[in-house]
Amino acid sequence: MLTTRYVDGAPDWIDLGTPDLDGAVDFYTGLFGWEYVAGGPETGGYGMFTLDGKTVAGAMTVTEEQAAPSWSVYFRSSDADATARAVEQAGGTVPFAPMDVLDFGRMAGFKDRAGAYFAIWQPGENPGLGAVGVPGSLCWAELYTPDVPAAAAFYGAVFGWESARAPFPGGGGSYTVIRTGGGGEEAAFGGFVPLNAVPAQAVAGSHWLPYFEVADCDEAVADVERLGGRPTLEPTEMEGVGKFANVADPDGAEFALIKSASTPQS
Repeated sequence: MLTTRYVDGAPDWIDLGTPDLDGAVDFYTGLFGWEYVAGGPETGGYGMFTLDGKTVAGAMTVTEEQAAPSWSVYFRSSDADATARAVEQAGGTVPFAPMDVLDFGRMAGFKDRAGAYFAIWQPGENPGLGAVGVPGSLCWAELYTPDVPAAAAFYGAVFGWESARAPFPGGGGSYTVIRTGGGGEEAAFGGFVPLNAVPAQAVAGSHWLPYFEVADCDEAVADVERLGGRPTLEPTEMEGVGKFANVADPDGAEFALIKSASTPQS
């Protein structure tokens, strides 16, 4: 379960790279009720989305020549440089070497062995997201990957994550749950999904997909469409899990929505 009591390896930040920041602000404030706090020149225009005064995401302009519109998931590290070395030793790459972000913290961006991008946040003055697991905030993260065991080995080497197969309710397969090391079942924060399991996701190649908690999945998907986005996986209900759907914003950045069977608190 995600909480704001961050430990190493847990998701502690998320941000959106988009070619149309003004359009993205309109979309996400309309969808989640977020407010947007624009960044000043010292942040390069990087801004924050807040909910009830708590930071729930970051956002920045990224041109289509730089990268495709997307959400990036960050994981906590107490030593960004050591994590960068661990990524390389495990066979990943470091497209963005560790760097200081003013006094807020230290970040770096990586790709795993299958090419999925992820990042780390080493807290400084900014400890990470101010709210998770409540409606309108990050609550889960999934990696779509062509080789689940290889992904488990890679992230286990980098972050010390543990993984376990959990059967789907009623049979019909299983799901690989991931959690921070030593925290037990309560430390679960995401899962590994075979890349070919969802054809719409396979098109994008190996990647991380963030989930946002919502009060009503069907209503949230309808709002996505009303605001110019589109569903990529229609709402699906799973016993003991909740009702979820995959969607894309007007510029194509993909994420998921879920009304969890039981909504945890930050």
